[in-house]
Amino acid sequence: MKTLFEEIKASIKNNYNQDRSFWRPVLPWGGVFTIKAGRKAVSCTPLYVEIRLKNTCTIDGFLMLLYVILNENENFPRELSLHFGREFVDCFLYLMDTYSFTTVKLLWIWDKMEKQQYKSEVHKASLIIDLFGNEHDNFTKNLENLMSTIQESYCSNWRCPTRVQEDQQRTININPPQEIPHGNLIRLAVDELFCSKIELCEERGCSGLREFSQRVFCHGAPPFVVLNMQHWKSEDLAYVPYYLDLSDHKYLLEGATLFNKEEHHYSAAFQIDGHWMHYDGLRNVNLILLNKPPEFLLLSSLVYIRAAEK
Repeated sequence: MKTLFEEIKASIKNNYNQDRSFWRPVLPWGGVFTIKAGRKAVSCTPLYVEIRLKNTCTIDGFLMLLYVILNENENFPRELSLHFGREFVDCFLYLMDTYSFTTVKLLWIWDKMEKQQYKSEVHKASLIIDLFGNEHDNFTKNLENLMSTIQESYCSNWRCPTRVQEDQQRTININPPQEIPHGNLIRLAVDELFCSKIELCEERGCSGLREFSQRVFCHGAPPFVVLNMQHWKSEDLAYVPYYLDLSDHKYLLEGATLFNKEEHHYSAAFQIDGHWMHYDGLRNVNLILLNKPPEFLLLSSLVYIRAAEK
């Protein structure tokens, strides 16, 4: 029996120009999980016999990307098991390959999210879980310590009140340059976050120079990184780099999540064997092979995978 990933790759290989869509919906928006209640369920309070999911696009695109990433490299499942747990990774892949899409969403919600990150209520005989919100709150912030980085800095002034500092971050938020320089803005912003540098110390009353070391990953270079791009304007995204150098490791562009402000809706794009696909769980035909790379003008995030070492 072929896995879902193998089915998608086969559809790319056998695609005809008149039909560029995958043969069945993948990770459709929302979901209903029916509970097979036994006798003990009659005494439960409150009583519900199904779980209804709403506004799941805040995790759908990233779950699709995570599935593709886990299948891109035979070592990635083992590496990600160190962060997510072996049982979670095995269960996630099994549920995706058996098209149990509502269950895989519940796996993420109950295993990785905090209760306060989503709304839930019992309506009649249904438990309704509403994931309306921001995808970085619902997914990126729940990646354990996968992307944790640290940067040390030292001030040249011995009298500086905080001469030695450490800046630790759990996610990778890159901000657009305040002044628009020439060149690749995204790569410049990444270098600003990761590279060593010397700046004037900003501590009050200090006139020293502060030297920043190279930012490094706390737990080694992760299999993939997510760049939070939600504060960038479309005019600053004319060029998206297909590779980045992060802490002495090369990362290749794997995909992106896109945000439609008018619909308050997230979708995703990713590539398999050099072919770009667009995923939108809200559409009836929700996985489509693209003729060319997508336009990244509605970016919410960029996803890069670590390149194989030669």
